[in-house]
Amino acid sequence: MLVAIAILFLFIGVAAGVVGSIAGLGGGIFFVPALLFFANAYMAGSMTPQVAAATSLIVIAVTALSSSISYLKQKKVDVQSALLFFIGSAPGAIVGVYLNKLLPLEGFTLLFGLFQLLMFVLMMVKDKLKPRSINWEIKRHFIDHEGNEYEYGYSRWMAILIAFFVGITSSLFGVGGGVLMVPAMMILFRFPPHIATATSMLVIFFSAVIGSITNVLHHNIDWLYAAMLAPGAWAGGKLGAYVASKMKGQTIVLVLRVLILGIAIQMIGESILS
Repeated sequence: MLVAIAILFLFIGVAAGVVGSIAGLGGGIFFVPALLFFANAYMAGSMTPQVAAATSLIVIAVTALSSSISYLKQKKVDVQSALLFFIGSAPGAIVGVYLNKLLPLEGFTLLFGLFQLLMFVLMMVKDKLKPRSINWEIKRHFIDHEGNEYEYGYSRWMAILIAFFVGITSSLFGVGGGVLMVPAMMILFRFPPHIATATSMLVIFFSAVIGSITNVLHHNIDWLYAAMLAPGAWAGGKLGAYVASKMKGQTIVLVLRVLILGIAIQMIGESILS
């Protein structure tokens, strides 16, 4: 059965890498449920939520590195913004590792689902918000491949504060933090979808590395399952960045909404039925 799981995890790694790269999520929304279900199906009680989150996080680092390299070549990563967000996300990632130990299984799945449901609501509200003039201290401009011009910006301290919570989410839930970072970029700072997802992946990589180092020190990672997921995640990250470059911004937003809602319903349902 272990061989079958290895083959399955290869395909899950590719699929999660592709979708996670397109939506800027890192793929953890697939890795955590897959680890909890299949690892425990193979050996009951062998995979705890804490180990699943830690193992997912190190695989996310692989996906994020792979896709970030591609996005950097496409010149869609706002590197200066990513480094600023990282200032907040790094300590948040460390805090998240310690908070992770306090959550029982039921609380883990329920919080995971409710959190994503909130993100879905925010993504829906985003389209109903009226455009407003930007008065941020930092402003950016971007023209996409269709010729559309975007203006976006942010306050340094607000960006760092939000990134801190993104870092906590990254380590706490093992999802890479993109489920908060991308909506925050798009809703609060008006990042265009392509820039938001690409920049998010670089921030996710930095945060995942910091969180993973902390997890390694606490022996939270299941290296066997991480090795099963990593090759597919690397390939999926590359493929996802390529597919995203061919997609319209609104299509990326739609993919993000569907993913967040689907996983929210799944995790809330598991918590209620458990």
